[in-house]
Amino acid sequence: MKPLSVVLADDHALFRQGLRRILEDLPDIRVVGEARDGLELLELLKQIKPHLIILDISMPRLRGVEAVREIQTLHPEAKILMLTMHKETEYLHFAIKVGVAGFLLKEDADSELIQAVEAVRRGKFYISPLLTELVPELLARSPRLDQGGTEWDTLTSRERQILKLIAEGKSSREIGTLLCISTRTVQNHRANLCRKLNLKKTADLVKFAVQKGII
Repeated sequence: MKPLSVVLADDHALFRQGLRRILEDLPDIRVVGEARDGLELLELLKQIKPHLIILDISMPRLRGVEAVREIQTLHPEAKILMLTMHKETEYLHFAIKVGVAGFLLKEDADSELIQAVEAVRRGKFYISPLLTELVPELLARSPRLDQGGTEWDTLTSRERQILKLIAEGKSSREIGTLLCISTRTVQNHRANLCRKLNLKKTADLVKFAVQKGII
């Protein structure tokens, strides 16, 4: 069997190291890259094309729930195993809706990571044992993304990233520094966000972000 190439994306270095140790104990799995956040992951994927991406849902700068759509567009052949400490049904519902290959709770990683990876490799959907009883209920729901609605879908990954930083209380100058872009560019993004979302001021953007679970 051809070795399975894996990229790990999680903002906790020690946790990534733990995952790497577990995976590299197997002779037919190769960890070919690591990323600390969604933006770093997208840059890494411009250079390599792994078979599997183990992706933390919540990361700085660009969250996994936002990066997943970019990954599916750029590398539709790559399988995604979502990783999270959250047991809320909204995250699991999102994973099922967008068609990732699996959903693994971090607390299950020590005992379930290998089983999860092997299930995904065989083309099966994997879900942590603690959450399996929730699947029938979620599948029966009417389709709804956790970000909900077409307004969110109109935003680019950069706009989503800036919206999150705005909602966290960052100024245009602070956002520019964090993202290595000019303050004017940030202000242009703010204007585009207001136009696309039909909002008028920063407070409205923050309210939208809270309502959609962006922060």
